[in-house]
Amino acid sequence: MRTPGVLSRRPVRLRLALLYSGLFLLAGAALLAVTYGVVADTLRSTVPPQKVAAITRPGSPSDKCKASATTPAQTEACKREALAAAQGIANAAVQDQRAEALSRLLDNSVAGLAVMAVVSALLGWIMAGRVLRPVHAITAAARRASEENLGERIALAGPEDELKELADTFDAMLARLDAAFASQRRFVANASHELRTPLTVMRTAIDVTLAKPERTPVQLEAMAAEVRQATVQAERLVEALLTLARSDRGTGPRSVLDLAVLAEDALDAVTPAIKSGSLRVTTGLEQGLTVGDPVLVERLVGNLIDNAVRHNIPGGWLELASGSREGRAFFSVANSGPVIGQQEVAALFEPFHRRCQHAGPDAPEGSGLGLSIVASVVRAHHGDVAAVPVPDGGLEVTMLLPASGQSHADGRA
Repeated sequence: MRTPGVLSRRPVRLRLALLYSGLFLLAGAALLAVTYGVVADTLRSTVPPQKVAAITRPGSPSDKCKASATTPAQTEACKREALAAAQGIANAAVQDQRAEALSRLLDNSVAGLAVMAVVSALLGWIMAGRVLRPVHAITAAARRASEENLGERIALAGPEDELKELADTFDAMLARLDAAFASQRRFVANASHELRTPLTVMRTAIDVTLAKPERTPVQLEAMAAEVRQATVQAERLVEALLTLARSDRGTGPRSVLDLAVLAEDALDAVTPAIKSGSLRVTTGLEQGLTVGDPVLVERLVGNLIDNAVRHNIPGGWLELASGSREGRAFFSVANSGPVIGQQEVAALFEPFHRRCQHAGPDAPEGSGLGLSIVASVVRAHHGDVAAVPVPDGGLEVTMLLPASGQSHADGRA
């Protein structure tokens, strides 16, 4: 069974403290071994014969041996015996003293090492707590973070180290999440409002007609036409929302597409609106092959052209171009219209953003999702899109998609 508490959880602080103490213990043991070896090598275990002869006292047995000796040979033998005896005694004394010194050194060093290991563990615990303090701040911020509370930041102060980098990264992640949730809330609110509008129109038309005591066929037909127009608007909005959701989720089956062909098809679809607005159309469509989701890319090109026609002015102009540029397929749409400031361009790609209504008389009201769908589809295909205001009024939008790497014959009609 695992025991509860600190030891069972093995927190990082405890592991760091034990690691510091263990490293200090290993380093101390290595230092102790080196010191013990140096001291053991320094201390002599024998006494030189010269010192033994110098410390031999008068009246020792060697002097008596010399006094009883009758020949020089006996005297020399007595000297050797006396020196050997003194050497043995001195060596024994030195060895005992050396062993005692080494034993005392070892005992004192081990005791000191044990005390310092405990002290290092305590200091390691304190230092680990200081080092991990930013981690606790990050953990607390992560626990407090939720969909309703994403505005709090760690804002860690201190040196530019790994922990500060982690805290800054976490703050940046919270900022992105906060922006994403705020954008999602705005999108849901705008979508609800946009869907409520045609429903309100239909209900009002029906209620007004039914409130009349005697309803004529003409009144009923007018109500049906109004309801049908509101239904078409709601259907168009739902279709745009589904396209946006599909592009945000990712692309489906891919195939080789020619942007020029898609542009010509989309241009044919808006021909009535072009004639109604008396727009002058200039095309420079060349083959631009890319690989992508046919439904999304077709909607992408169609939205760009529809947006250029819808937000044009009567008697204005429209320019389309496609082809290959810098190894990628491109499609560009430029149109006349109201003057747009450079600082307003980024907002045009926000969902449900409407700046102006300069559509032709027969053009249906837009949903404000055209350019936001364009940006989402381009991101899903790993491309780029940029919008530049036209100095005299209007907008030029250029998108770049990865080229297919294949050369197909021009399939345009």
